[in-house]
Amino acid sequence: MEGRGARTPLLECGEYHPHKTVTPRCCFWLASHVNVRKCVAGVMLLSVLTIFFYTYYVTAPLTSLVWRDRVPRPLSQCSLLASQQQARDHRSDARLRIDAKVLVIAESLYSRLGRDIAELLVANRIRYKVEVAGKSLPVLTTLDKGRYGVIVFESLSKYANMDKWNRELLDKYCREYSVGVVGFATPGEETLVGAQLKGFPLFMHTNLRLKDASLNPASPVLRLARAGETAWGPLPGDHWTVFRPNSSTYEPVAWASRENEYGANEDHIPLATVMQDHGRLDGVQRVLFGAGLQFWLHRLLFLDALSYLSHGQLSLSLDRWILVDIDDIFVGERGTRLHEEDVSALMASQVALQRLVPGFRFNLGFSAKYYHHGTALENRGDDSLLKNREHFSWFCHMWNHQQPHLYNNVSQLESEMMLNKQFAMEHGIPTNSCYSVSPHHSGVYPVHEPLYEAWRKVWDVKVTSTEEYPHLRPARLRRGFKHRGVMVLPRQTCGLFTHTLLLERYPGGRERLDKSIQGGELFQTVINNPINIFMTHMSNYGNDRLALYTFESVVKFLRCWTNVRLASAPPLALAEKYFQLRPDELNPLWGNPCDDARHRRIWSKSKWCDTLPKILVIGPQKTGSTALYTFLAMHPILVPNQPSPTTYEELQFFNNNNYMKGLDWYLNFFPPNQSNASQITFEKSATYFDGDLVPRRAHALLPNAKIITILISPSKRAYSWYQHIRSHGDPVANNYTFHTIISANDSAPKQLRDLRNRCLNPGKYSHYLERWLSEYNSHQFHIIDGSLLRSEPAIIMNTLQKFLKIPHIDYHKLLKYDAKKGFFCQAVNEKTKCLGKSKGRVYPPMEDRSAKFLKRYYTPHNTALSKLLVRLGRPVPQWLKDELSNG
Repeated sequence: MEGRGARTPLLECGEYHPHKTVTPRCCFWLASHVNVRKCVAGVMLLSVLTIFFYTYYVTAPLTSLVWRDRVPRPLSQCSLLASQQQARDHRSDARLRIDAKVLVIAESLYSRLGRDIAELLVANRIRYKVEVAGKSLPVLTTLDKGRYGVIVFESLSKYANMDKWNRELLDKYCREYSVGVVGFATPGEETLVGAQLKGFPLFMHTNLRLKDASLNPASPVLRLARAGETAWGPLPGDHWTVFRPNSSTYEPVAWASRENEYGANEDHIPLATVMQDHGRLDGVQRVLFGAGLQFWLHRLLFLDALSYLSHGQLSLSLDRWILVDIDDIFVGERGTRLHEEDVSALMASQVALQRLVPGFRFNLGFSAKYYHHGTALENRGDDSLLKNREHFSWFCHMWNHQQPHLYNNVSQLESEMMLNKQFAMEHGIPTNSCYSVSPHHSGVYPVHEPLYEAWRKVWDVKVTSTEEYPHLRPARLRRGFKHRGVMVLPRQTCGLFTHTLLLERYPGGRERLDKSIQGGELFQTVINNPINIFMTHMSNYGNDRLALYTFESVVKFLRCWTNVRLASAPPLALAEKYFQLRPDELNPLWGNPCDDARHRRIWSKSKWCDTLPKILVIGPQKTGSTALYTFLAMHPILVPNQPSPTTYEELQFFNNNNYMKGLDWYLNFFPPNQSNASQITFEKSATYFDGDLVPRRAHALLPNAKIITILISPSKRAYSWYQHIRSHGDPVANNYTFHTIISANDSAPKQLRDLRNRCLNPGKYSHYLERWLSEYNSHQFHIIDGSLLRSEPAIIMNTLQKFLKIPHIDYHKLLKYDAKKGFFCQAVNEKTKCLGKSKGRVYPPMEDRSAKFLKRYYTPHNTALSKLLVRLGRPVPQWLKDELSNG
């Protein structure tokens, strides 16, 4: 056994070996034949070596029993590394009439390949829509524009065997809009030999086991993928399909060999596993795959196929930026920390990586309290890091590596950070990176406001990173956001880092790591993310130095197989690049920390989230939402949010600047009620109904909430809203008549057009309901007939109680009609308590021409609403029937 603490075999008398120990018995024999002084000197030397061995190895923990010169060597350079190929540009000068979106025709919603396709599209932020294969095609055009740039068929067989009508329709669409098709040959029970693909001069062999894949360097499809190498070894799966063409329209993109073929390479017959159809026969270009996406090379080729077939509209940038953080410098148990030679190896690896990744520097995060807390050798390693500090980039951790969410006081956090800053200044560590990372991601997300405030005051932090937003898993869904002026970048974690000893202890450990590097998780992470911030720890760079092996190897593998352009930059520059690429991610998407056990652990104990509303009344405006709010508040178990000083009962959190104030701001309106744990909180904001971002934001925070909306005649709603803003002194409404506003065309002044849209758009009920129903299930949704809410509120409220599943109370006893107001109010001792003067105003009748205009305008929207209600199994209100009647 090699390593610290290994036993050395003993010698018998008469044996000789330069690396084996002499036994005492042998020493006596030598004493009678050799000079006694030499024997004594040998024993003394042996004793010194034994002491050294014990001090250096045996006293170290088990996890460090690894020779430091037994580190794995990075993967060797590929043969074409020095002469990287020029990546193709798939962009076309032609004027395209297609949307940069992918249509995926899946066999079912749960098929493995369909999920793999969707996950890859999501990871690369490519817009897509999934349709299950059926008797008819989905709608492919909008006016004179194609809805999709590429159509992907999960099953090549189903594509080839489409009925004649649908096939002709699809081919016509592809030719007219220059849209390409991707198809995958799926495994089948029947093995086909030389079977012709229906309708194509192309023959297939199925259910093969293949090995040794390579790419066609002449293929115009290749852009991200780079030809010239061979992926040696068996390919995953035993259901491969290969293609044999009988027309010049086909050109192989990738080849492989039969797994049972042995002998010289020149004797192997290359079999086409990915085939390009140039469209010379029917005008439709295609890329056909002989297997799914389990093979890593197919993932590259699929992205290239989308780029090629969409004429560059779905091309991914080839630029990839890499930053490697080394967290917990000076933090670590004895035996796991860096020695001087580890620091030297770190610098040597950095030089090697700089040749391949311009601008690369390891980024070291330090917690100074643990400086010189190791063994004597490890303390010299700490000194070596500081001595060579100018070779690295640095960022601040917490002084004692404590989690910030455990501090509720900003001043406490500031004092901790100042200790770290003072250490940095004393030892010449630069403090101007504007970057920091919180231990265990604490306080970054879920947001702990004191952390952001202390960061800004002490370190002028403008950038941080986390793997927690919006959730730890799956990694492909991680996003960036900006909060309190700090840009939060998504972070990648090299979860496979461990010591070689542990890799050898668990079967397949080393193979798992190499698989991750050679086309697996780590390789795909860089491919799918333009900016990669890898979180590693100091212990990954000591002992076996596995992190150095990993990063050098994956960078070389990327250079071997792809045309990506690798580079690095400081965190602030990377953050600016990231949000230039992803401007839609600047706004955060708050989730509920109580829904995630990991998030609960890194959220302050002083916070709460169990009181968040379980009911949302979303409007729209001028439909009776304030009256409904009042009626709900009468129920003893229902508790509204506390009033806002600016918007009264409406918080308007999800659809305006209040959302940027964060979750803490919202929670303050729903304080815990210690006296009645059974109470249910609710919120009403009538502006939620037609807010563009509201459904997604609301679902992220309140995925299980019950949603209540009120619908009245959209014509009456529009007129009521106009009169409402007139009464509040809106200058545009006071200067223009109702008819002038609703009939304004697109050449009208902007302020008039804006008012027209605010007046008319909320009445397009079906459009906004569909948006809400894309986030919430229909069983979470309750639609109230606003005209009945006004005329028979008790019946409406009794039905609503059943939907909410709350104890029943009789609203007939709680509500009373007020003749002066003209609507029902709260009954109080034979009297009524009604809403304020602004409610129940009597407006002049709407002009006949305006009523006719609005009926024509809303007819298509009302028709869509009627169909939606029928589809949902909801009753069609009488006002809607009247709106759609011919009378």
